[in-house]
Amino acid sequence: MKILERHFNGISGLDDSIHPVLKKVYAARGVVSESELSLELAGLYPPSLLKNIDSAVELLIEAIQASKNILVVGDFDADGATSSALFLICLRAMGHQKIDFLVPNRFEYGYGLTPEIVSVAQQRNPDLIVTVDNGIASHDGVSQANAAGIKVLVTDHHLPGSSLPAASCIINPNLPGCEFPSKSLAGVGVVFYLMSALRAELRKQNYFEKAGKTEPNLASFLDLVALGTVADVVPLDQNNRRLVKHGLGIIRSGRGRSGIRALLEVAGRNPQNVVASDLGFAAGPRLNAAGRLDDMSLGIDCLLEDNPSKAREIAHELDALNKDRRQIEQDMQIQAMTALEHLDIDTNDSLSVCLYDPAWHQGVIGILASRIKEKYHRPCIIFAEGGEIEDGKKMIKGSARSIEGLHIRDALDAVATQHPDILQRFGGHAMAAGLAIREEDFQAFVAAFDKVLSVELGEDVLLHKKYIDGALEKDCFSLDFASVLREAGPWGQHFPEPEFQGQFEVINSRVVGEKHLKLTLQVPDSDQLIDAIAFNAEQVLLENKLATITVVYRLDVNEFRGVSNAQLMVDAIVDYALAL
Repeated sequence: MKILERHFNGISGLDDSIHPVLKKVYAARGVVSESELSLELAGLYPPSLLKNIDSAVELLIEAIQASKNILVVGDFDADGATSSALFLICLRAMGHQKIDFLVPNRFEYGYGLTPEIVSVAQQRNPDLIVTVDNGIASHDGVSQANAAGIKVLVTDHHLPGSSLPAASCIINPNLPGCEFPSKSLAGVGVVFYLMSALRAELRKQNYFEKAGKTEPNLASFLDLVALGTVADVVPLDQNNRRLVKHGLGIIRSGRGRSGIRALLEVAGRNPQNVVASDLGFAAGPRLNAAGRLDDMSLGIDCLLEDNPSKAREIAHELDALNKDRRQIEQDMQIQAMTALEHLDIDTNDSLSVCLYDPAWHQGVIGILASRIKEKYHRPCIIFAEGGEIEDGKKMIKGSARSIEGLHIRDALDAVATQHPDILQRFGGHAMAAGLAIREEDFQAFVAAFDKVLSVELGEDVLLHKKYIDGALEKDCFSLDFASVLREAGPWGQHFPEPEFQGQFEVINSRVVGEKHLKLTLQVPDSDQLIDAIAFNAEQVLLENKLATITVVYRLDVNEFRGVSNAQLMVDAIVDYALAL
C-alpha cells in the first residue's frame, strides 16, 4: 500500500470561520468556494432538465385521472427498495390508491423486468408498469408487456447499452442527450425527481384543490432518498449531498419513516445523531439482507410501515437475516481466501480475481467481491450458480466490483464486443456490475476479461493507494473537532470522510470480539490520551503487546451509555513496534 497525501493547492475562498484543517479537507475535494458548500434544497437541479420528464408525468397523470392500476417493479437492493417505497408513498399521498409493487425474487426471476416477471405481473392486471432502479436493459420484458397491452415507464440510473427498450417512456440521467448535470443520481433520486415534477403539474392543474386533498411535502420523504443514495454507493456530488443532508435531518428530527428508525435502532445506532455512514453500514445492509437471502418485499414492507412497533418487528426479522448473511459470507470468504492462497494472487500475472463455486450463495457474491477487491486491490468478479438453463446450458451469475481507474461496466462491454457469444447479459456502473455467462464459458471469460484489462488498466492502477489528509496537530484530538468533522459532510463515495496519519505511543491494548483491537493511545507531544479501535487486526497485533503504532485513521465521535468521546477509527496499520 502506498500512502499519498491529497492534493491541496492552497487556494480557498472559504470563510475564515471554517477550521483551517477543514478548509484544507474541502479544498482537496474540489470545494474552494462558499457556493460549493451550500446544501440548501433550493439549489437542487430542476426536474425539467431530465430528458422525457414531461412525457413521464403525462403517463402518470393519465393513469391517475383514469384510476388505472399501476404496478411498480423494483430492484432487490436498498436502492430498489427505497425507490419502490417512495413511489408508492408519494402516489398514495397524491390520492392514487390503485398502486402496488412487485419485486423479482433474484433466485427465481433474475434482475430487472424480465419476461418471466412480466408474466407474474400480468396476474395483477396492471395498466401501467413502472420500473424503479432497473429496466434500462429490459428489452425482452418491455416487449412482452407491450404485446400484452401494458404500458411501461422505465425509471433507472444504470448506464444504457447501445439500444434502448421500447418503453412508453424512459427517465434516466444517463440517457444520451439528457442534460441533467448530475449523472450520479441513485434510482431513488430519479423517483424523487419524477414525483417532484408530477406534483408540480398536478398543482398547476389545481388537482389538489379540486379533489380536496392536501398537497404532500416531498421534502418529508427525503429520508428514503438519503438511505437509497448512500446504500447504493453512488458518488456524492453536490446535488446528492443536498438530498442526503436533508434526509439525515428528517431522521434526526424524529419525523422520518418508522422503518428507517427501526433499522437504525436494531443496529445500535442513535437516530438523533445519524450520519451518512450509519445509513451505509447499519441500515443499508439490514435492508439489503432481505433481497440477498429472501424476498425484498419484507424490506419494502418495513419502509412502508407507519406503526413503530410493527416496523420494529420487521426490522428485527431483517436483522436476523443480516446475521445469517454474515455467517454465509464468512464461510464463503474462508473458501475464497483458501483458493486464492493456492493461486498466489500477489505474485502471478493475473490482473483480476475471478472465482466460481457452484455452492456459493448467489445473494452474497457481491459482498464477497467487495471484500476480495479491498484485500487484493484488483477488479473482482465472483460467480455462483444462477439456477437457469438456457439452450440446455447451465448459467452462472457474476457480481463485479472495480477499483479506482477502471470502469467495470465499460470493461464488460469491451468483452461483449470482442466475444459476443460469451456474455449473455450484463449491466451496471463504473464501480459495480452484474453479468451472466454459461458455466462452460467461465475460463474463456476470465481470459477475455484479463485481455481487456491489459488494455484498460493504467500503469500503476493495481498499486493500492491510500489517500490521506495529512497529520493532525495535537489540539485537534478533541470531541469538539471530532464533532466538527462529523457534521461537515455528508461524506461518502467521491467525497470521502477525512483520513489522517500519525504515530502514537500505545498505552494499553486489548482484544475485543476475538479479532478487533481496542487501543489507548497517547497523542504526540502531549499528555492527552485517546481511544482507538482497529477492526480485523492482524494476529501478531492481537497476540503481542505494542509499544508504538503508525496508523491511517478517521477522527470520530464514540457514544457509549450516553457519554460521547473522541475516538480514532483505524483504517490501516502502516507500521508498529512490539514492546520488549
